[in-house]
Amino acid sequence: MEEMTDNPPGLTRDLVRALAREAGFADAGLVALPYAEEARDAARLRGWLNAGRSGTMRYLARAADDGQPLRGRANLPFPWTRSALICFASYHSAAPLSTAAHSQKSGWIARYAWSSRTDQSGQRRPSDYHKVLLRRLRQLESSLHARLGEFESRAFVDTGPVMERALATAAGLGWTGKNTCLIHPELGSFGFLAVLLTSLEARPEDEITPKTGRCGRCTRCIDACPTGALVAPHQMDATRCIAYLTIEHKGPIAPELAARMGRQLFGCDICQEVCPWNAPHRAPEASDAELEPRPELVNPGLDWLASLDEQAFEQLFNGSPVRRAGFLGLRRNLAIAMGNSGLDGFAPRLKAWADAADEGLRSAALWALDKLRSSCKSTIL
Repeated sequence: MEEMTDNPPGLTRDLVRALAREAGFADAGLVALPYAEEARDAARLRGWLNAGRSGTMRYLARAADDGQPLRGRANLPFPWTRSALICFASYHSAAPLSTAAHSQKSGWIARYAWSSRTDQSGQRRPSDYHKVLLRRLRQLESSLHARLGEFESRAFVDTGPVMERALATAAGLGWTGKNTCLIHPELGSFGFLAVLLTSLEARPEDEITPKTGRCGRCTRCIDACPTGALVAPHQMDATRCIAYLTIEHKGPIAPELAARMGRQLFGCDICQEVCPWNAPHRAPEASDAELEPRPELVNPGLDWLASLDEQAFEQLFNGSPVRRAGFLGLRRNLAIAMGNSGLDGFAPRLKAWADAADEGLRSAALWALDKLRSSCKSTIL
């Protein structure tokens, strides 16, 4: 690591990577702003938004005074920005894949939402990756202040007006796969991205050439997407994505999409699970004490989750990303999973939910009952 001198060096990639790893990240990159392809990436974002592919995620379309999307260029919301530090934290684990054979009585919660830590009493507690990574960014920020003096900065973990994947690609951390995820050549795509914008100048001679895509002719992710959300290589229609439908989308889900959602309850891992870059011989399992999987969330029983009242839901998922779906949102997703299970034993629960005041849950329960009627021969239906 570089030593402090009377004339401190500019911000360098080696320094950023070393300090980021000290803070707990698996890897990190650095890019000077504006970067070479920023105008192209901003135009792509604008086109995606104009095509209506962001659904109800209106925060993505927040615009500057000139009408340009704020997150398209870091210097729009933060004119002082001169560099971006992008950090990667892996959550890859040895837990089974959602694409493996599992009981029809279970559902699937996306791997990133399994995160947990062991507290001082030895008990496992949910950990919100936003808070975990933000704390690490603050440590990185403090280390940089100690070495390079005062500067302005902003830290973001999925919350700021920045295009994390575009910045990560520009910083050389990896490339954007055909499933639109960032693929790290050594760690795969099961990873969180955290961004630190600074007013520090990145040393020009330290800039690197972004990695070009290494997906070749592979289309496994596109072929595997149940709802056809990957409309073309590198193009995602979020309104059809299971992750969007189960988390961001509120209210009823279109029957044709519900029928393809399988037993996904929160998010979806399929397009990453089929990716060769996430194969065990390529992407190592993560060793991160603050992001360990919670065993009870791996293939959780549908009946168990459906039995939770709102208080129990809050206790189970306090500090967990799953809370973003909300109590009624998770129940709506459970109803769809029950309908897709083909098991008529879920009918009594669905009948009770068919009278729910919440339109999303009510419509999902009615759809699920109808689906079970068409696939089962049972007097209780």
